[in-house]
Formats: sequence, structure tokens, C-alpha cells
Amino acid sequence: MKRIFLKGFPIAAICLSATLFACNSKSDQATETKVENDSLKYTTTIDGKSVKLFTLKNKSGASVSITNYGGRVVSLLVPDKDHKWVDVVLGYDSIASYRKKGEPFFGALIGRYGNRIGKGKFTLDGKAYQLQLNDGLNTLHGGTDGFFSKVWEAKQVDAQKLELSYVSNDGEAGYPGKLDVKVTYTLTDDNALKIDYSATTDKTTIVNLTNHAYFNLNGEGNKTILDHELTIAADSITPVNATLIPTGKLQAVAGTSFDFNKTKTIGEAIDAKEEQLKFGKGYDHNFALKKHDDQTPVATVKSTVTGIVMEVYTTEPGLQFYSGNFLTGQDQDGKGGKSYPHRSAFCLETQHFPDAPNHTNFASTILKPGETYKTSTTYKFK
Repeated sequence: MKRIFLKGFPIAAICLSATLFACNSKSDQATETKVENDSLKYTTTIDGKSVKLFTLKNKSGASVSITNYGGRVVSLLVPDKDHKWVDVVLGYDSIASYRKKGEPFFGALIGRYGNRIGKGKFTLDGKAYQLQLNDGLNTLHGGTDGFFSKVWEAKQVDAQKLELSYVSNDGEAGYPGKLDVKVTYTLTDDNALKIDYSATTDKTTIVNLTNHAYFNLNGEGNKTILDHELTIAADSITPVNATLIPTGKLQAVAGTSFDFNKTKTIGEAIDAKEEQLKFGKGYDHNFALKKHDDQTPVATVKSTVTGIVMEVYTTEPGLQFYSGNFLTGQDQDGKGGKSYPHRSAFCLETQHFPDAPNHTNFASTILKPGETYKTSTTYKFK
């Protein structure tokens, strides 16, 4: 019996190895098939331009998928505490849903001007400009004709880098100057998504670019982010009026629900009886950052469910923290037919301050011919 067992063992091992190889091959083929099928859902033509889905993958297996329609981050897979892959950004399964009326800018590149401009008006070099109004009396995220709805030229440089470019013509959405924009997405080997922005203009204009990814570190489709632990390194916010336009002042966060210098859950004080929370229906405010050197985390978020930690680094002076207050969950067209209900995602949008063209005490967002707009933001996962 012993001899038979010893002689048979190598054969069993070979059989087991062959079986595992076959299983792994099938698993790899299934993954490749899914990626291919997902890509097909995003392959179309809009305004005569080709739209595709591009997937970046690093050495550890983390991946990010981006469509050149609006430069949108469609999925972002990172490992949890059990080394399982979790998609941490909200989105849709096809381009059609990204084009529906009232779509909340899921994963989009935002421009020319991220966030709000009061009444869509500003003055530059003595000339008054009127932008498209798409947020009541105000302009939000560039207007109805913003960068989120444009087909960007795309070049996948390598397995981990995607370059997107777009030319915004003089007068588009009401903004002056022809603006040449380039945005580079890089997925690093330490599981960080780095976004580099640059732009030049032929006429004095205003620029404030950002990305509008909606995160849930419990996994997209999870019903809440109120249990997420959040830190923001900021001593003040730019308070807003009832239409969410900054008053022009700075308001200290100390002693308020906006103090995230010490870690607390998003839900801890979100329903406190404070005027600013009432205006935003929760958090929807710009934080004036202590540092913005791209080397020091300006915000850190942790899920106690998955153990996933996200750190935010930026060269921008402001950070818009939005707690998903206007998500309703009424539509069931999220990924896999999911609904995305109230406060089921958060955004941390790096930026210059909202309505800065109308407040001389805010850092300038003016770009002149001969200058180059440059900014960088990184979302790092641990």
C-alpha cells in the first residue's frame, strides 16, 4: 500500500496541477471575456467621434477603466483587507446612461470651471461674460456644455497611462479663449490613481479643472458612506448662501460639524442643526486646505467594512467634500442594475475655490496667453 501510494503521488500531483492550471486558465479567460464585453458596451460614436473604454492595470492587478466620453472613471478595482478586488467608484454599464438628463457627473472630468459660479457671471479685463445656467440661477461644472459631455482624444501610452486631450473653442459654453487641455491618468504600482491636468489659452480666460468620481470604499452599490471615517486637513471652509455660492468669507471649522482635523465618521454630525448643513442638505462645501504640496495627504478616508484606506494628495488649494446628498436611488441603472440612494457615495474634488472669479480674496483662476495651467491630484489606496 505504501509503495503504491508513493508511486501514485506524482501522478496525482500532475493531475491536480493540470486541473488547477485548467481552472486558472478558465478564470483568466472569463476575466478577459468580461473586460472585452464591458469594452463593447462603451464602444460607440458620438458627434462623429469614436468612444471607447480604456483599462489600465498595474503589476499587482489593480485596475481602472476610463471612457473618453467625458474622461469618466467608470470603475476602479483595489484590494480590500482580505485581498479581494472591490470596485470603489459609482457608474453605469453603458454610455447611454451617462448621457441621460440629470446625470450627476459620475466619474467625469469637469471644466472649464469646476464647481459653481454665481449667476453664471464674471468680468475679465473689463468685459462681462455670461455662462450657461444649469443649476438654478447659477453655473455648475462648466454649464450644460461642459467637458463632462465631450468626446476627448485618447492615447493609451502604456498599460498604466492614458492621455486625454480636448480643444475647447473660444466662446464654448460662454467662456473666452481657445483652450487646449490635456489630462493624464496614471495607475501606479502602489495602487494610486494620479491625475495630471494642463491647459493653455490664446485669450485670457478662467480655468478650474477637477474630476467628479463618486467613491464608496465599502464597494459601489453599498447603501451608505456614513460609516466611513474621514480626516480633512483644513481649518476653514468657504461658507455658502442658500444657492451654494460662497459668500467670499472664510469660516473656521473649529467647534462645528465641519471639523475633520480629527478623524470621525461622515455620519457623526451630518444632520446637526447648522445653517451650512441645511444649505447643502449635508456636506457640499469647499475646504481651504492647510497644505497642497502634492506630498502631504489633504484627506484620508477609511472603510471599516473593507479596510480600504484612500489618501488624497493635490497641488490645489481647495477640496470640495460632497456627501452624495442629491443621490436618490430612484433609477436602477447603476452597474449591474444597482440603485445609488441618498448618501451612498462621497466626492473629494480638488479645486480652486468656487466662484473665485467674483472674489478677489480667493486664489486667482485666471489663465493668460503664454502661461500653462498645471495641477495634479492623486487618490492612493492602501
